[in-house]
Amino acid sequence: MNGDDAYAYTAHLDSFAADHLPPREQWPDFRFELPELQYPRHLNCGEALLDAQVERGHGTSRAVGAMVDGRPVFATYDQLLAQANRIANVLVNDLGLVPGNRVLLRAPNNPMMAACWLAVLKTGLIAVPTMPLLRAKELHQIVVKARVATVLCDAALADEISKCLDPSSEHYASGLMRVVLFNGGPSARTAHEPTLETLCAKQSTFFSNIDTSRDDVCLLAFTSGTTGEPKATMHFHRDVLAMCDTFSRHVLKPQADDLFIGTPPLAFTFGLGGMLCFPLSVGAATFLIERATPESLLELIGRSGATISFTAPTFYRQMALMLQTGKHRNATATLRKSVSAGEALPDATRQLWKNTTGIEMIDGIGGTEVMHIYISAAGSDVRRGAVGKVVPGFEAMIVDDAMQPMPHGQVGRLALKGPTGCRYLSDVRQKDYVRQGWNLPGDAFVMDADGYFFYQARTDDMIVSAGYNIAGPEVESAMLAHDAVAECGVVGVPDVVRGQLVKAFVVLKDGHVPSHELVIELQTFVKTTVAPYKYPRQIEFVDALPRTETGKLQRFRLRKKEEDSAI
Repeated sequence: MNGDDAYAYTAHLDSFAADHLPPREQWPDFRFELPELQYPRHLNCGEALLDAQVERGHGTSRAVGAMVDGRPVFATYDQLLAQANRIANVLVNDLGLVPGNRVLLRAPNNPMMAACWLAVLKTGLIAVPTMPLLRAKELHQIVVKARVATVLCDAALADEISKCLDPSSEHYASGLMRVVLFNGGPSARTAHEPTLETLCAKQSTFFSNIDTSRDDVCLLAFTSGTTGEPKATMHFHRDVLAMCDTFSRHVLKPQADDLFIGTPPLAFTFGLGGMLCFPLSVGAATFLIERATPESLLELIGRSGATISFTAPTFYRQMALMLQTGKHRNATATLRKSVSAGEALPDATRQLWKNTTGIEMIDGIGGTEVMHIYISAAGSDVRRGAVGKVVPGFEAMIVDDAMQPMPHGQVGRLALKGPTGCRYLSDVRQKDYVRQGWNLPGDAFVMDADGYFFYQARTDDMIVSAGYNIAGPEVESAMLAHDAVAECGVVGVPDVVRGQLVKAFVVLKDGHVPSHELVIELQTFVKTTVAPYKYPRQIEFVDALPRTETGKLQRFRLRKKEEDSAI
């Protein structure tokens, strides 16, 4: 079995990651039953994703593209490999880094970010990608927790990380030694330092990849907890390939002639898979977008000829509404598959997209702790209202608080095992996420007798009103089916009599005006769609809903807004 204790080889000279893994008894059980999950003990996933594709004959095929001077431009696999090798040589020869050191990566989705990520893995270093919108305070937390000394940063995002270099700043991190910029000139703070491109120009396009172990950590993926203290999930080289050999291989099924496009950042494991690893794993291409709106994404799908898209439900809904008005009418002509994740997919959005484009959405639920999607369905396997079935390579069940299996049709906690799983970097929350060898992502689900999983809510988003358990996403889905509703967020708010009331925050479509009459109409509409006790007893019309960079609705901010208004 992969990852057994009998083999302790590591290429890491810096043992920080191994020293800060959780105790073995707190790890989830891992499953490697599928033949494709039998990885060799010596494994470098950067080499497997890039060098191996060139060896297979994809060298002249397009690999990574972006908009340049108003038109799509692609680098081939040969060109991407040459750039990654130059960067790898910079990391080793110029910066003196050794396997196991951490390198923080800071950039929007662009080809240079992709090359940097691959270079870090090829050199046996550990990538610490960060979301573009993070501020100095958040970056300081990450730098300190991961003990980062080196940053590779897009010049456009230099300001916030530069504060971590400045001894006069409250966010100064004494362990941070250098920030190397790319995609632009040096900042005022680092004006005397050469850019990454300048350093690369002096380096060879050949690099001898570090002979890492499949169980060497290669990625620290940070995710914020409800306390605001970030958690770092530790992923091995084999984990990166496992996400390709489970969801991508068995559900998405991409081909070498596919072109991927989408919005999730490479710092988000949903984006890392969909925007880089999945296409590279089959010799396909990816088109990277630094910043997108639903309209610009729709336009770029058409201009690039993309065949597979990855984005959040909100984008799909807004793109479908644009298509229905005649905007970008033929933009999705080449699109074959569309993947939604990062937030619950309302059935109203799924049906709207399908009716507009003819494409059955591939829904999925996954998480940073488990790397990528572990429940999903595609094509004829889709069942209306369900997220899907467990992805091959994983197993899942619904349990109660005592970890006992729940009967079919009853709401409980999702528990799962597979080839990937949660290992937090020195974090007491490891014991909350893993119990009795099972990962507990914190989602409430129902499983039917056929093995289909129906999402209810985050366990902390369940609303208990007058003794009834009400899933906010279900009420949101019902609201979104109304012609006046563009977006909707549903939370529970305190109530003396019922404990909690269901409250909906609603963004209206153009042409609709908030009114008491519309409140009554929406409440009546929901009562006729789902069980009447689930209808929103309070409705507030808002201009926008709080969302993360990845499009995920931040219900906790809606709850806080309500709490603040009650003070």
